[in-house]
Amino acid sequence: MSFPVGLYSRASQAVCAVRAGLYARGWRKPRPAPLPVVSVGNLSLGGSGKTPVVIALAAAAMERGWKPAVVSRGYKGRWERHGGIVSDGTAVLASWREAGDEPALIARRLPGTGVFVGRDRLASCRRASLGGFDLAILDDGFQHLRLARDLDIVLHRPGRNGYLREGFGALRRADLVLCPADPGPEGPFFPPGASPRLGAFSFRIQPESVVDLGSGRPAGLESLRGKRAVAFCGIARPERFFNLLEELGLDIAVRISFPDHFSYPPRALAAISSALGRAGAEAAVTTEKDGVKIEGSPSGAWPFPVYALRLAVELPEEVFQAVDAAAARTEPRLG
Repeated sequence: MSFPVGLYSRASQAVCAVRAGLYARGWRKPRPAPLPVVSVGNLSLGGSGKTPVVIALAAAAMERGWKPAVVSRGYKGRWERHGGIVSDGTAVLASWREAGDEPALIARRLPGTGVFVGRDRLASCRRASLGGFDLAILDDGFQHLRLARDLDIVLHRPGRNGYLREGFGALRRADLVLCPADPGPEGPFFPPGASPRLGAFSFRIQPESVVDLGSGRPAGLESLRGKRAVAFCGIARPERFFNLLEELGLDIAVRISFPDHFSYPPRALAAISSALGRAGAEAAVTTEKDGVKIEGSPSGAWPFPVYALRLAVELPEEVFQAVDAAAARTEPRLG
C-alpha cells in the first residue's frame, strides 16, 4: 500500500519544523565544509527543476574560473549509504546504479566537474576539497541543515495548495529564491516576513535538443515534430513532461508513467515496446534522467528510435553574481 502524498507532506513539514527550530535556537549547529557551499533546494515534493539548475550553475561556475563539484545524496544509488566519487573531473567512475540517476546525468553532462554522492554531504565536501575542487554545489540541500552553506538558493514553484515537504515559513532561511517565469494563476506564495535576503528572481526551463539513446547523437527539436510517439518517464510530475512534448508538436499516441527514479527492468522495456507497436508509433521519447538508465539498449533491442529530451535553464545574471560571491566568500553586490 502506497503512503498518501498529503499525509507524507504533513509529516515531513512537522519533522522539518522541529529540526529547523533546533538549529535556529542554536541547540544544534551546522558544520562548516572546507570549501564554499552553494545549496540548491526547494520546498515542494519533487518536480521543481533542481537538476537543470544545478547543471546550469556548475557550467557557469566553470566558465567563470571556479572548479565546482556537485554534491548529492545519490538517492537510490548503491553508494547512497557509504558515499563515493561519481566523477573526479577527469573521468566518470560510476554508472547510475552506483550513483543514482541524477548524479549520473550530471557527471555525463559536465565533463570537468566533480560529482560526489552519499548521505553524509560533509564527507563528500571533504572529498571534493581533497580532490582540488574549490566550490561545492549541493543538489537538493535546503533541508540538509547539518551542513553549513554560503548561499541558499530555493526553487519556489507551488501556490498555497501544493504538496510541501517544508512549510512556507522556511523561506526565511533562503538567501535567494528562483520562481518559474510562468508560475500559474496563483503565483508563488510568500508568507509575511519570508522575503529572501538577496531577492526573488524568475527562471525558465526550456527544451534544448533531443538525444538519440541508441547512438548517443544529439538532434534538433524539429526531429520530433509531427512524429507519432510513445512518451514515457519515471519522474515526480510526469504531466509536465507530456504537456511539454505536445507543445513541441509531438503526436503522443501513448503516455506511460512510472514511479520517480524508476529503474527500468526488462519487463518495463518490453511493455514500452509493446505499447509502441500497438499504437503504430514511430519513436519513443523520455526524459534525460530516465535516459541514463536505458542508454545503449534501444538500438539493439528495439526496432525504433528512442529519444531523450534535453532541457536548458535561463537564469538571471544576479544568480551568477551571488554564486561568485559565495565562492569567494564575500558579500554579493547584485545588479
